[in-house]
Amino acid sequence: MEFAIIIFLLILLVAIVISYFVGKKIGGFKRDVYWEKELPIQRKQAIIQSRAVIGGQFSEQLAPYLPGFNYPPTECKFLGKPIDFLIFKGMDNKQIEEVIFVEVKSGKSKISPQEKNLRNVIENKRVRWIEYRIPEDLTKKEEF
Repeated sequence: MEFAIIIFLLILLVAIVISYFVGKKIGGFKRDVYWEKELPIQRKQAIIQSRAVIGGQFSEQLAPYLPGFNYPPTECKFLGKPIDFLIFKGMDNKQIEEVIFVEVKSGKSKISPQEKNLRNVIENKRVRWIEYRIPEDLTKKEEF
């Protein structure tokens, strides 16, 4: 009787191991079939998204030259992040009368949380001027 139980347990163990490996093979096969269908779709979506991002970035830099932009391109300085442009209104006349922060958006894009935060900082007039002087010992020419 004990011999029959041992044989039964061995057969059960072998069946479990075989089931595991068969299941693993079937799962791998299903995964491979899924990705064979899904990968081209994912790649196409990635390309479309990438083109949209690049197109948006390109449009941002061209904005001062597009119709409806109210400031001369020569007074615009592109930053990109966290804001697209700083406009120095009056710079062409050597008399800056206003500094304007401009965020360019296209399509249905919305401002990011960081851009909202920057907008609030500017609207609450938490803006300062700081002058930094390079230490003289870094700019002195040494004679040889």
